[in-house]
Amino acid sequence: MPQVVRSRIGALHGPSPVPPLPHRFRSLADRESVEVLHRAARVLVASLPALTDRLVEALYAQEPAYRAAIDSDRAEVWQEVHHSLRHNVGSLIQPREFRESAHRTSRWIGEIRAEQGVPLDAVLHAFRMGGAMVWQDLVDETARRDPDDIRLLVHVAADVWNFVDEHCGVVADAYRQAERRLSWRRENRQRLMVAALLDGTARIADLAEAAEMLGLPEQGRYAVLAVAVGPRGPGPGAGAGAIARPPVDLPVDAPGATPLWHPGPDAEFAILPLTGPPGELSELAAALDVPAGTRAGIGSAVEGLAALGDARRLAETALRACPASGGTVLLDEHLPDALVVSSPALAGALADRVLGPLDRLDPADRDVIVETLTAWLDADGSAQRAGARLYCHRNTVLNRLRRFEQLTGRCLTRPRDAVEVSLALAARRLLGT
Repeated sequence: MPQVVRSRIGALHGPSPVPPLPHRFRSLADRESVEVLHRAARVLVASLPALTDRLVEALYAQEPAYRAAIDSDRAEVWQEVHHSLRHNVGSLIQPREFRESAHRTSRWIGEIRAEQGVPLDAVLHAFRMGGAMVWQDLVDETARRDPDDIRLLVHVAADVWNFVDEHCGVVADAYRQAERRLSWRRENRQRLMVAALLDGTARIADLAEAAEMLGLPEQGRYAVLAVAVGPRGPGPGAGAGAIARPPVDLPVDAPGATPLWHPGPDAEFAILPLTGPPGELSELAAALDVPAGTRAGIGSAVEGLAALGDARRLAETALRACPASGGTVLLDEHLPDALVVSSPALAGALADRVLGPLDRLDPADRDVIVETLTAWLDADGSAQRAGARLYCHRNTVLNRLRRFEQLTGRCLTRPRDAVEVSLALAARRLLGT
């Protein structure tokens, strides 16, 4: 009989990441068998300190995940094991009185171990080791008192192992619930920290914690990407303030390929760590996969997590400089446009002052002059290249430019006037003034 019992104990020592579903064997227990179990269990209750010592030593020797906890505070682990054994062995004697308290203890252990980061399979292994040790002591005590009673004890074996499986299930359920709560808290804490960094409200004292939490260097270089998004349509998860995920992806080998996203009311923002040469932002902008009609803006690089609030504002400026038709605007390459959108009132006044005389023309005539001006500026003042873009002769371009000068009193060969015309056209294009 001892060989049969020990083989059962050996089978329980194998690791199991997921607790088995309790298999309810038909109990063969009768009154005499239960009395044998109770007698042996009462002896275990009287010797719980020694049993606790042996189980703690076994955990230290056989379960590496518990070793650090025992080295750190052996007394605390000892008290936890003793508390669990006292309630569980008590449940074998008085199940009605001890069942709920035993469950509470097992749930508490599952929650504590989840918070400490002890793997679930290690916790379940510890419970099975305890169950195996208790069963072996029940067998040994019965054999010592009256070897013939072992045949009666076997009749309650199914009940004992069902009890062990039941508590493994309680522990696993409590562990997973605690894990979900901890995960939610970590994610929520991370969201709040990212929001504070991008809002510029993070405290200097919190920057080191933020760097550790987000896995980012406190003094690294960063940029922020802003992507305009619209409200979700009807469907699951839609509601007031709900925002669609921006359809923008970065190739895995692109700079800043693992951004931290944060939603805003009109745009989503991503923190982009920069580690490459000065041209890294241009590479990043080229690597963005931006679908047609999506607007994206990338701000200038900043130094350190403390400057991410400035980086967000720069990204918002870049996004405002992005045309309504969509595309990606890298702020460093569109600074004149950024100046226009940064002061809409002044930009509108400039547009009215420079281009206002054209508004008296027929709309079609006005649009032709504006289109010609834009093409000529984009062609760096070359009438030949502008004509090629507009599918007309260079002389036609020059005639339209002279007409503009006559209508507005501007001289396009004068640098100051050329700058004002360029900014006025940007204001009309970006602000619709």
